[in-house]
Amino acid sequence: MNLLRIQIRLCQGILFILLFIACRSKTDSLFEKEADQFIRGYTESFLRLHSLSLEAQWNAHIAIREADTSNDDKSRKAQEILSSFCGKKHIVDSVKYFLGQRKRLSDQQIRQLKMILYLAGPNAEIADTLVRSRIRIETAATSKLYGFTFKIDGKPVTTNEIDELLISATDLNQRQKAWEASKEVGKLLKSDLVSLRDLRNKSVQQLGYKNYFDFQVADYEMSVAEMMDLNNEFVRSVWPLYREIHTYFRYELARKYKVATPEYLPAHWLPNRWGQDWSGLINLKSNSYQSKLQQFSPVQIVKKGEQFYNSLGFSQLPDNFWSKSNLYPYPADSNVKKDNHASAWNMNLLNDVRSLMSVAPNEYWWKTVHHELGHVYYFMEYNNPKVPALLRWGANRAYHEAVGDLIGLASTQLPYLKSQGLMAPDAIEDTMQKMLKEALYYVVHLPWSAGVMTHFEHDLYAGNLDPAAMNAHWWELVKKYQGIVPASPRAETYCDAATKTHIIDDAAQYYDYAISFCLLMQMHEHITRKILKQDPHASNYFGSKETGEFLRSIMRWGQSRNWREVLKESTGDNLNANAMMNYFSPLMIWLQTQNKGRTHSLPVAIQ
Repeated sequence: MNLLRIQIRLCQGILFILLFIACRSKTDSLFEKEADQFIRGYTESFLRLHSLSLEAQWNAHIAIREADTSNDDKSRKAQEILSSFCGKKHIVDSVKYFLGQRKRLSDQQIRQLKMILYLAGPNAEIADTLVRSRIRIETAATSKLYGFTFKIDGKPVTTNEIDELLISATDLNQRQKAWEASKEVGKLLKSDLVSLRDLRNKSVQQLGYKNYFDFQVADYEMSVAEMMDLNNEFVRSVWPLYREIHTYFRYELARKYKVATPEYLPAHWLPNRWGQDWSGLINLKSNSYQSKLQQFSPVQIVKKGEQFYNSLGFSQLPDNFWSKSNLYPYPADSNVKKDNHASAWNMNLLNDVRSLMSVAPNEYWWKTVHHELGHVYYFMEYNNPKVPALLRWGANRAYHEAVGDLIGLASTQLPYLKSQGLMAPDAIEDTMQKMLKEALYYVVHLPWSAGVMTHFEHDLYAGNLDPAAMNAHWWELVKKYQGIVPASPRAETYCDAATKTHIIDDAAQYYDYAISFCLLMQMHEHITRKILKQDPHASNYFGSKETGEFLRSIMRWGQSRNWREVLKESTGDNLNANAMMNYFSPLMIWLQTQNKGRTHSLPVAIQ
């Protein structure tokens, strides 16, 4: 379908919407029919444009040719057409008209109308100049971030090389140089971030949101105060364990680097540029199943993932998944490149589901295949006639990642690996070291995601954070929530927050990760304790139809029901971090023993 035909159809869809708006009825029954008619008209146009946009994006991701921007251009144009439709003033006004009389509407109508308004948020026609400015600055800032030349001692280095140095280097001077190099790009991004803050706030305020943080939180059917309270409670719950981890590694790393034990952890001592993931501190060679995986082809790895879901009672993947997905690496000498970041795609919100991967027979792709197929099966569950097309998304933004991470966790547990012939029947693992490595990923992440990132972006957007104090405020939060201090003095010429890509191009929703980690632990605890009657640290989901039905009871609703109700029904509990603390309770005891005689520098409790 060419661009002119798309625009004609778009105009027809808008005309259709305007025609029935002119014929508004006064009775409740006719009012509901009027709302249905509006929603159906919108949905028809949205599905067509959404599918065309995703198809264009898909091609841009799988067919990258040097000096050929044609696929990128097509993708950009298709996204612009979709964005233009979603943000039309006529549509926004119609939604406001219907939601202004929501007592006359059904719950499903209200949910669909709210989704239409949410989809309009970043693209509202009434904020056209603001939106175009925002897109221009976002594009430029992203280009600066990804196109920046990082240097150590004047020599260009990649971010992968910086990360490898922070994982493996033992010379503190070398580590400090690597860490400092990673922050230089922030100098170029500070003014962009301030501009983006102002533009994002003003654009969504045109739709009635208080600020951009408020807009992003609205997807959870929560107030900003509720979201902040939830994230604060996450941090408070894991704080005793995080405090022990922090103390343990203050002493262990000081011994490793042969220096005095510091009060707070210097940022360059850690294996991650932001201190969000410390799992690189632990090497579990004894638990490797890499050699066994190398006996499988990439196709077999994907088939093994499918068999996992089949054993739970999920159907076979559809034929078009296999014919349309892009699952394996291109040859090294290929003239065509592709995006190597794994992803799952729900192309038409109906029956076209795909995945983009570069599967190889190794531990990373074993876990990633299980994770990505979790997204695909989630799509397949809520792509059903009982869920309106506009509500065919995860129960909230965090649910998809929670389901994927849940299955990723299950795919690495020893009993499952043994059942798949990847570990010997008599194999044993260093349970405590494995648990410590997991805690350095899951537990350590919460003070970062629910603490630093969530509070910084809240203060940036809702608190109108002063640019003159932006970097100082960032490091106040890092010290408070992570117990980390910078490797060197940080003036306001820097903007260390902006070196994290989400701050620039995925703004005001980093709490998604905190929520997903707590969700996955709650679901894992329910499955292992109440369904399988197994140890959460050594479980095997394979073959459990009851586990499959539990997952479907969560997945099948999409966004057609309140996510908190679904969670409460399925697990019997509200969202919290208790399951995470239960999972790591043996590690807590071990760490307390290791830390006897050591001084804690973090407070007993955090406010």
